[in-house]
Amino acid sequence: MRPKTAIINFLLIVSLFGSARVLFTFPMEFYLSYIPIVILLPFILQNYFLPKKVTYIFIVLLLTSLYNVFVGLDTFALVLKIFSGLYFSYIFYYAIINYYDTDVKYLFNLYLKATVAISCIGLFQFLSFQFGFSPGYTLNFIINKGGFTPGGNFGIRISSIFSEPTYFATFISPAIFVALNDLISKRPLFFKKWLSVAMIGVFLLTFSGNAYNALFIIVFLLIYNYGFLRYSIIGLPLIIGGYFYAYDNIQEFRGRVDGTVSIFQTGKFQIGKTHGSSVNLYDNYQVSLSNLASNPLFGTGLGSHPIAFDKYSITKHITQVGFAFNRQDANSMILRAMSETGIFGTFILLFVAYKFFVPKRKSKDSQDHYWVISNAILVLIVLNYLRQGHYFLYGFPFYIWMYYYTYKKNQEITV
Repeated sequence: MRPKTAIINFLLIVSLFGSARVLFTFPMEFYLSYIPIVILLPFILQNYFLPKKVTYIFIVLLLTSLYNVFVGLDTFALVLKIFSGLYFSYIFYYAIINYYDTDVKYLFNLYLKATVAISCIGLFQFLSFQFGFSPGYTLNFIINKGGFTPGGNFGIRISSIFSEPTYFATFISPAIFVALNDLISKRPLFFKKWLSVAMIGVFLLTFSGNAYNALFIIVFLLIYNYGFLRYSIIGLPLIIGGYFYAYDNIQEFRGRVDGTVSIFQTGKFQIGKTHGSSVNLYDNYQVSLSNLASNPLFGTGLGSHPIAFDKYSITKHITQVGFAFNRQDANSMILRAMSETGIFGTFILLFVAYKFFVPKRKSKDSQDHYWVISNAILVLIVLNYLRQGHYFLYGFPFYIWMYYYTYKKNQEITV
């Protein structure tokens, strides 16, 4: 192993999970997660270069974005902000993974250890609320962006060291895939049975719509990998039963489902009645479709979705707080890519998810690590594509690179 591994491990974990601590806000919001990038970037830029195909993609995105600035559909400040964040994030995590000689097994194990620790903090947060220990559930001594979220069946929706429960659910979802797989496997790969149960229990305490979305995706992938006919007998009833249980017993989930179905069917909503998240998703869906129709090939440039939102939004006349909450990121990476990068960028996102997927039947690893890692990360990718629009929040590029190198490592195995 290379020297100073413990330091690099620590910096990597901070970069992945430190985005709920803002160090200063002027002239920009600077998060704790940015510190590892600032520290290591001079070394990285001297020693690492992105692969040519990835570099070409960035060149196309930059040139088309600058063209949109010239024609008035974007601004230079927005392009600079998003392009620089996107580029430096991708080269940072590319360098980190190559520093470890693309040892995805080691890095994924490191990620899992971090999620266990973060889940323990989430459990501490839950218990602190039940006993009325305010510092324990607000966690203000750790985070200052977001924090305590009331709701759920126990008065709190845990978020651990994340700014919102939905981010907690999204970014530990690969660990939940591992937990469920280890529960049904005769030979667990990563978690003991009791730890798998504990991880899933903490995950459910987020009472996040993305947590339930993740469970449905995970069960579907497990059925797909282990054999549809054999496991659908157990898996499909679990999906259906789990859906109806959540719908009947969890108000937050029921509100999101009812609101989303209603607004997508009718195109209408009622302030105070239709769930705000459903309105935000539908509104950004309409904005992205309209912007894509007007600029189909390359969209209107990186960072331009807020401009498109102000032009096409069905809620722009509403002054009530919350209706433009996701105007910056479209509430979905796919919707944002449609709006800002058109068919070109949207195709790249979908191509990556499809091309580098390692199903169990194509896994060459005798210990089954590669297909499990690939499927676990795919859960996070799908959740981000559908319901999280920030291109590099909480280290998303790290998971893209891990997904890619898991595929490459599997391909290298000769059997």
